[in-house]
Amino acid sequence: MPIDEALPFIPVSIAVLTVSDTRDLDTDKSGQILAERVAAAGHRLHSRALVRDDAGEIEAVLRGWITDPAVDVGITTGGTGITGRDVTPEAFDRVLEKRIEGFGELFRMLSYAKIGTSTIQSRAIGGVAGGTYLFALPGSSGAVKDGWDDILRFQLDARHKPCNLVELMPRLQEHLRAPQ
Repeated sequence: MPIDEALPFIPVSIAVLTVSDTRDLDTDKSGQILAERVAAAGHRLHSRALVRDDAGEIEAVLRGWITDPAVDVGITTGGTGITGRDVTPEAFDRVLEKRIEGFGELFRMLSYAKIGTSTIQSRAIGGVAGGTYLFALPGSSGAVKDGWDDILRFQLDARHKPCNLVELMPRLQEHLRAPQ
């Protein structure tokens, strides 16, 4: 995936949320990995938090990100499985204006090469709401690395060609502008 080094790097502001009933910020390996990778890529880590597997709590954080002009991208880790407590995709469904279907599809395709058919248990999802990109990754450290290293690192780099999500940011709220 080509990066055009002649173009300037444009850092984006990224918020990270871990969804878990069993971890805290000290034992949250996946959230820490994601925060480190965001910073290492040159982006701004807006915030890092942790909430329980509760759709209402997750939704509240997502809505906070959407209304905060300082947040360009929100990434969650955890709660994307199929057990009764996994409700992150349901919280995303409550707030997304548009899904980025290809994100989940690509994540599972890449994951299949590493974990085989077990990838069907992932409900990774991406979308946009209020001009903010939102992505949900599974809670394992391997899944976070795959999602960041193989997809988001490139799509959140304005130098990535032939296209990337950063170049679309100014147009995400076109539907809110009055016709001229």
